[in-house]
Amino acid sequence: MATNIGMMDSAYFVGRNEILTWINNRLQLNLSRVEEAASGAVQCQMMDMTYPGVVPMHKVNFDAKSEYDMIQNYKVLQEVFNKLKIDKHIEVNRLVKGRPLDNLEFLQWLKRYCDSVNGGIMNENYNPVERRCKGVKDRNPKGSQKNPRSLQTNNMHNHGSGDTVGLNKASGFRQGKTYAAPVANSSGEVQALSQQITDLKFSVDLLEKERDFYFAKLRDIEILCQTPDLENLPMSVAVKKILYAADAKESALADAQEYLSQFTTSTEAEAEAEAEIEADA
Repeated sequence: MATNIGMMDSAYFVGRNEILTWINNRLQLNLSRVEEAASGAVQCQMMDMTYPGVVPMHKVNFDAKSEYDMIQNYKVLQEVFNKLKIDKHIEVNRLVKGRPLDNLEFLQWLKRYCDSVNGGIMNENYNPVERRCKGVKDRNPKGSQKNPRSLQTNNMHNHGSGDTVGLNKASGFRQGKTYAAPVANSSGEVQALSQQITDLKFSVDLLEKERDFYFAKLRDIEILCQTPDLENLPMSVAVKKILYAADAKESALADAQEYLSQFTTSTEAEAEAEAEIEADA
């Protein structure tokens, strides 16, 4: 099973739209951004779907908003990993911050793992809504619980009545035509700008991670080429010509290839001379 997956594995090239579709289809949710899964509840239920009955769903809080509540969800998830002997460290402190890239990477890993267990086939006998409701009821037996907004499907109540989620009747806004349009327009603009900011942050995070990844690789190559036993070998010298090239506009590959070609030519000439000497002897 795919527990330890390298960063260059194809699992980490799965896009966020595919991840969101995977989550929404299997768990009957309506997530629009990967960071909406930062609470850890989605991950817990994905494991519950993969291994029915293993996750104590009554401990999973789908309405977790504070970092404290989110951490409790990840504790449940880590206990499940330990029980199933899944060797995977969860970067809880990073995930609960809601950073898109961190959450995307963990969900990419989770998808790869779940697909390796069930072959990517959905468990038709699993009722995700029922399992979530059961968890909520067990956690709040008096029936005072609220359905989590971001992790439920079709949970916008009474669209036509004016009781829209997030709109406080006591705030002083009336439902008349004079006020409804500006509020709606402003809300739409704010949401659009927020999405743009999220997308930009995601792109920056992705570029920074990619930069750090390749820089680390180059640094490893440099250290290897500086090893006393290897630093004077032709290939090491050629590689260092590329690494230390000062002109960013022109590739140093041609110089490195020319150096190797000259060395190869001189080596061949020496070999021929030695062969002639041995033949004469």
